[in-house]
Amino acid sequence: MPDTSIAIGGITLNNPVIIGSGDHVMTAGALRAARATGAGAVVAKSINESEAAKRQLDGSDHVLLDSRWKPIPWDFDPPDDAMLFGRSGLHQMASDAWIAEVAAQDREAAKTGQYVIGSIILAALETACELARQYQAAGIRILELNIGAPHGDEAVKGAIIQERAAHRVKEITQALRAAVTIPLWIKLTGQSEDVAALAAAANEGGADAVIVMGRFMALVPDVETRAPMLGTAGAIGGPWALALTCRWLAQTRKRIGPDFPLLGTNGARSGLDVARFLLAGASAVEMTSAVMSGGFDVARRAVQEFSDYLARTGGSASDLVGLAADRQVGYGVQPDRPGYWRDFVPPEAR
Repeated sequence: MPDTSIAIGGITLNNPVIIGSGDHVMTAGALRAARATGAGAVVAKSINESEAAKRQLDGSDHVLLDSRWKPIPWDFDPPDDAMLFGRSGLHQMASDAWIAEVAAQDREAAKTGQYVIGSIILAALETACELARQYQAAGIRILELNIGAPHGDEAVKGAIIQERAAHRVKEITQALRAAVTIPLWIKLTGQSEDVAALAAAANEGGADAVIVMGRFMALVPDVETRAPMLGTAGAIGGPWALALTCRWLAQTRKRIGPDFPLLGTNGARSGLDVARFLLAGASAVEMTSAVMSGGFDVARRAVQEFSDYLARTGGSASDLVGLAADRQVGYGVQPDRPGYWRDFVPPEAR
């Protein structure tokens, strides 16, 4: 069997597939089903103490769209080009009860070498630090702080904060790092002109890893009703996002260096996509939209496909990390091919 294990700082995952946080991991049964896929880790549904963020869950709505922006039936068997567009809120359970459940699930996960990760979405920094301390006291082994939630600009004031300023990313990370000693992963927004700078700031603040990068906010007009789909803007993700995420992973690796762990999210739909993320510099990959819209079998298949890929091509998971990123070269060293451009335009334009 190929070696699918991967190290992220002092943590070793059985494989680099992580089921990301979302509505699909909001119950004890869902967390058990997620672990049963064999994924290396599961990130539990996020919490904070904002009542507005909890109420936002009641206004959740989602639609699957094909590559021509037509709605697709929600049958948990979407086509490969499916995009998830929607909005949601945070867990409505009392934080102490959910923290206790996540910690219990993590204890069970430890028996199979897996992890269940606690997740906090930033609203008030002081409260986030207190929730982090509660997670640590409950015995959770990894904590994710999401400061890149795409809904930050659209949410009711005080519900969710999306942080785009590097100095604030550093300050926030430092505060959480002072609050807990367990591994701290910081999830960053992709809605930034320099995601690598945000990652560097999190590194300087004491993060053990960063997650690159959250989904994008979008508006999809409906040509039949002439109104916005779902009535508003929403977060969007799809297979097209993989190339954008991989570019920022490579840029971040170049900026910080190969020793600081990066995780990828936004665009992965398969085990081969997991390999693509690793080649771009990630050590592991959070699959969220694909699992929510396609069910837990998406993660199960990804684990198997990734293992099959290694068996076919040789080497281990850790051997892949950054290979493509480190081979990337600039435009200035590409070969000159005068007139080659004509092959890519219509005949009448040559």
